Amino acid sequence: MKTKKYLPLKALAVLAIAIGFALPGKAQTLGNYYANIDWQFNFPLGNDFVKKGSGWGMNFEGGYYVTDNLSVGAFLAYHSNHKYIPRQTISISGTESLNTDQQHTLFQMPFGVSGRYTFNREGMFQPYFSLKLGPQYGRLKTDFNAYQNSDNTWGFYVSPEIGMNIFPWVYSPGIHVAAYYSYATNKGNLMTYDVDGMSNFGLRLGVAF
Repeated sequence: MKTKKYLPLKALAVLAIAIGFALPGKAQTLGNYYANIDWQFNFPLGNDFVKKGSGWGMNFEGGYYVTDNLSVGAFLAYHSNHKYIPRQTISISGTESLNTDQQHTLFQMPFGVSGRYTFNREGMFQPYFSLKLGPQYGRLKTDFNAYQNSDNTWGFYVSPEIGMNIFPWVYSPGIHVAAYYSYATNKGNLMTYDVDGMSNFGLRLGVAF
C-alpha cells in the first residue's frame, strides 16, 4: 500500500522534469551569446600550504555559440583560501629559527579561453560540459607577527566543468550552477613549504544570461 501511495508523487516528479526539458525557457536576449557571473566555493587538494575550503571567490565568463550547441568564449576567476598555523618554532636555516604563529593565504587567478557544449538550449534546463585553458597567476603569502612573506608564481591552468543554466522565467536572467576540477602547474616556495602544482575542486552558483 505504501508503494501505491507514493506512485503519484513519483509520476508527478518525472512529469515535471520532462516538461522542464520540453518547455521553451531561455529568452534570446543575448542572441547566440551567453554570460555567467558566479560566486564560488573552492577546496584545495593535495596542498599542505592551505587545505581549508572557502567561499572567497568569483567567476566571470562569456562566449558565443558557433553551432547550435558548441560555444567558444573567455573566462576570468579568482579565489583566496586561508589556513591558520598555531605558534611553533620554524627552522629558517641551520643556525636560525623563529617562534611564531602564521596566517597562510593562497590566491589563485586563472584566465583564458573556454569551450562549452550545451544540451537542450531551448529548454528550461540546459546542462553542459566545458573545458577551460589558460595561464594562472598564483600568490603564496604568510603573515606572522608584524611581518609578511610572499611568493608570486605563474603556471598553465586546465579545468573541466559540468553545469547547468536554468531559465524558469521567460525574458529574464536565469540561474547557473556548476562543479569543476582544476589543475595548474604553478610552483612556489615559502618558509618551509614547497608547492608543486595547484589542484582544486569547487562549486559555483550565479546568474545566467
